[in-house]
Amino acid sequence: MQAGIKDRYHAALAAVKKASNAAWIHFQNGVAVETKADSTPVTVADREAESILREELGGLFPNDGFLGEEFGDQPGSSGYRWIADPIDGTRNFVRGVPLWGTIIGLEYQGDLIAGVCACPGTGQTWHAMSGAGAYLGDRRIRVSDFTDLSKSHIYYSSITYFDRQGKAQAFLDLVRETERQRGFGDYFGFMLVAQGAGEAMIDHGVHAWDVAACKPIIEEAGGKMTNWDGGWDLFKPDIIASNGNIHAHLVKSLGGNK
Repeated sequence: MQAGIKDRYHAALAAVKKASNAAWIHFQNGVAVETKADSTPVTVADREAESILREELGGLFPNDGFLGEEFGDQPGSSGYRWIADPIDGTRNFVRGVPLWGTIIGLEYQGDLIAGVCACPGTGQTWHAMSGAGAYLGDRRIRVSDFTDLSKSHIYYSSITYFDRQGKAQAFLDLVRETERQRGFGDYFGFMLVAQGAGEAMIDHGVHAWDVAACKPIIEEAGGKMTNWDGGWDLFKPDIIASNGNIHAHLVKSLGGNK
């Protein structure tokens, strides 16, 4: 399996670069925005970027499955499955905020084993493969060593998501214990945790394609990523990623997704 992972890992780096560059051209030039049935925005850039990922990786590994936000689930027979969000942070994209990314995770028989997250707006790419460490470009990264919540920085996407689940007060009580809170949502908050710039990213309302790329990077950087109840289900909508040291406290504070 290791040879298969490496081949796919390097292919993913190349495919994500191509797809994110294509999306960046649309970002610079502007695109029309549509609203999907779930009230989320979508653009031609989302669809084009996912098409590139599917064509590039499907051409090399035709028996792999592929789950993407825009074109759904395509079953495979190899045991591998790609899980992609062509533009994670479409709301940022359509408002001219450059902190969106093209992200893809690689799953093997149910385990997430590699991830790539590219932010063309900053020229950064985070990536990891199981057993090989996590990287920002060529530089190996690691989560912070902080153990004191009062010195910790916490990231999130939107208070609205917590409010919808009746968790706004629990979240506000939690962040009052921390030093700083920043609304660096989507994949970007997870990557900041992976590189040690903050101690936790907390989110709700996510889908599999929002987090599949992030989990291997967080874990290879030495961190921990679970649902709010401390377990793991890729298809649950609540997520906590941390440096590991404060994880138990975060899970206890949020009380699970009930």
